Amino acid sequence: MNFRIFCLLAGMSTLLVGCYSFSGISIDPEVKTYYVEQFKNNANNAVPGIDISFTEGLKEKIRVESRLVYDEISPDIEFRGSIVDFRVTSEAPQPGELTALNRLTINTSVEYINNKKPEKGWKQNFPFFFDFSSDTDLSAIQDEAIQAISDQINEDIFNKAFTDW
Repeated sequence: MNFRIFCLLAGMSTLLVGCYSFSGISIDPEVKTYYVEQFKNNANNAVPGIDISFTEGLKEKIRVESRLVYDEISPDIEFRGSIVDFRVTSEAPQPGELTALNRLTINTSVEYINNKKPEKGWKQNFPFFFDFSSDTDLSAIQDEAIQAISDQINEDIFNKAFTDW
């Protein structure tokens, strides 16, 4: 009797794992492959190579945090994106027309295409920022800032695609 209960529970667990993971993501069991098209850099003043960083970061996030397999030929889902804004603005003004902080803001535009269920597709902008001291030159913190922004934007894209937020 205990063996039957064990087999029943094991079978049910296997079925549930196919559509839900304990990390909070939910991927349709029909979806097995993904593709991330090379992001385009359409932003004025953006550093060269930022498009590659965003593309590779999203590919890696999906590869590591989902069961999906990368497929360039006939993927079940696709991501297309571009960097649409890259700007530094002054924040936190101080007396005497000085600013205490500068803010690097990067905005991406992403299209999610679901080739299994086209009605599930979407297009959305994903902005994020990194604040740094106005005494610091952007070039000194640029790599760190872009990485932090990229990580957060890729997290937001992943969540939109796989947790339906």
